[in-house]
Amino acid sequence: MSAPWLLVLYIYAQGGPAQGAAPPGQAVFASRCGFCHGRDAAGGEGGPDLTVSALVAADVNGDRLTAVIRDGRVDKGMPAFGSLGASDLSAVVAFIHDQKKKAETQPGRRRSVDLADLLTGNVEAGRAYFDGAGGCARCHKPDGDLAGVASRLRGLALMQRLLNPGANRGQKPNPATVTVTVPTGERITGQLAHRDEFTIAMIDPSGWYRSWPATAVRFTVDDPLDAHRAQLAKYTDADLHDVLSYLQTLK
Repeated sequence: MSAPWLLVLYIYAQGGPAQGAAPPGQAVFASRCGFCHGRDAAGGEGGPDLTVSALVAADVNGDRLTAVIRDGRVDKGMPAFGSLGASDLSAVVAFIHDQKKKAETQPGRRRSVDLADLLTGNVEAGRAYFDGAGGCARCHKPDGDLAGVASRLRGLALMQRLLNPGANRGQKPNPATVTVTVPTGERITGQLAHRDEFTIAMIDPSGWYRSWPATAVRFTVDDPLDAHRAQLAKYTDADLHDVLSYLQTLK
């Protein structure tokens, strides 16, 4: 065996090639903050992208960030990290600023969406699409179910609800209903609970969960969200931005 191969085997026997030291604060940030803000501070499960945060941009050597990290923002769901010592707090602040600098030199890494990115449509074109080609007005009313929607949902959250309105079913009942006809001829109608190629299930009028093999019964599903799913294949990029701009006026 040649000498270079012996060297390679020796290196990996020792645990692989030497790696560069992790940036100061990375381990603490990943363990305490990473779940919400992402391990690289670019946004995660509910936490904003800190690389584009106005608070981070205004911070100088931790004069603003330190107190926020230490005391938290409990009203916004951010816990306090009072157990962190001064050195850990300084290291986390330094890590956040380091990630911000990296993001500024690598714009393709950005995960968040600024409101300005979305409000590029034409309000009147969006209104026309809503009332006409989009068919939105058949189910929705600007002064009814959509009244104040732009105050409840802004920017990306409103776009996500527009494209996937079923995503909020954890907070609201499933609007779909299903009618099942069993082999005896009995027809049962209830709230759709589950549907796949094998099973159809409902919550019946008395509140019981009932399910059947999909091949053993006949059933029909009435789901008002089907119109949204069908529309996904029809939207153009301009349509989406126009409708979103119109919806943002419904405050």
